[in-house]
Amino acid sequence: MLASTSTFRRELLRRLAIPFATCAPAVDECRQAGDSAAHLVTLLSEAKARAGSREFSDALIIGSDQVAVCGDDILGKPGDHDRARVQLTRLAGRRVTFLTGLCLYDARNDDGRVDLVPYHVTFRHLTEVQIDRYLRAEQPYN
Repeated sequence: MLASTSTFRRELLRRLAIPFATCAPAVDECRQAGDSAAHLVTLLSEAKARAGSREFSDALIIGSDQVAVCGDDILGKPGDHDRARVQLTRLAGRRVTFLTGLCLYDARNDDGRVDLVPYHVTFRHLTEVQIDRYLRAEQPYN
């Protein structure tokens, strides 16, 4: 069971060629004051997996969450072309850390394991034309 609405996560599991079901976990993803990015990601990945157990009480459930961090800022999904352009322009030449939380939860035993995986990316400098071309081709707004 995959407790996620992410098309990217579904595609990753499809590549494994094993059957799975999905559900949309009802989880409040608002960050609480003082939460670090790492704490937020691990908390949300486990909350999503546990939320999936309400619908699938006899399953192994995967919950996951990811945030991007640049300096002290947690970057949100841009949502549209203009905000994505601003975000990519701001990130030019900077190092961004993507934190992925992954929880495997056994609903039968109420037992879960959570892991946090960091991945570092340094963005190269791009011209406005290159950024615009990329955004129109890929539309990475979510």
